Amino acid sequence: MVPEEESAVPVVALEEHLGYQFRNRALLVQALTHGSCRGASADGDCPDNERLEFLGDSIIGFFVSEALYRSSPALDEGKLSRIKSNLVNAASLRRVAEKLDLGRYLLLGPGEEKSGGRMKPAILSDALEALVAALYLDGGLEPALLFVREHLLDEVERLGPESFAAADFKTVLQEFLQARRMPAARYDLARTFGPDHRKTFLVELWLGDKCLSQGEGATKKAAEQEAARQALGLLEQEKAASTGTENE
Repeated sequence: MVPEEESAVPVVALEEHLGYQFRNRALLVQALTHGSCRGASADGDCPDNERLEFLGDSIIGFFVSEALYRSSPALDEGKLSRIKSNLVNAASLRRVAEKLDLGRYLLLGPGEEKSGGRMKPAILSDALEALVAALYLDGGLEPALLFVREHLLDEVERLGPESFAAADFKTVLQEFLQARRMPAARYDLARTFGPDHRKTFLVELWLGDKCLSQGEGATKKAAEQEAARQALGLLEQEKAASTGTENE
């Protein structure tokens, strides 16, 4: 087990960030514990988050599927599947984890700590799934559903389901910019990292002299789509904020 004195402070800080206090705090600690911790503790007892990750993946998929089914009666199965895929893929989950600063709270083995595990996309997305499972096991459907609604389904409400069904955020962004006579987006490959057989591409999206967003993906094209998706979210938020100001 991870000693309570080592985990209590960061766990409490994360609870405050989530707006939820765990009855069984050990579930939250387990959700944050990476497999690299196996054998790293003195007593060798360090339950990791892999089983929670398995459960969390199914819980997220169910909540997203039900929400899309109820909110988009005109969409067929193919479009619903594409929207769901775009919402629950690893890049989307990793982005939510980064917004929560989840990497700060992870419990990692020494080797993973040294290799930058707190920033690795796969570790972050897995921990996010485990966190949803921990919320469900501790508090039932409600806290897990509220989390998914706030952090995953809100983008569908802002951008509209058709944007996600198209699965081409570059085109949607281009049309958005053209309609507002804004400069065209420029996509620059910032860097690649990872082994040759499993490279990750990091692309920056620029509007004029401003870097608006970054996207990661297994291919340059996928990274560009992710950068466009994030840029759309930011621009929609700015649009909503400006509209609200004008209406006051």
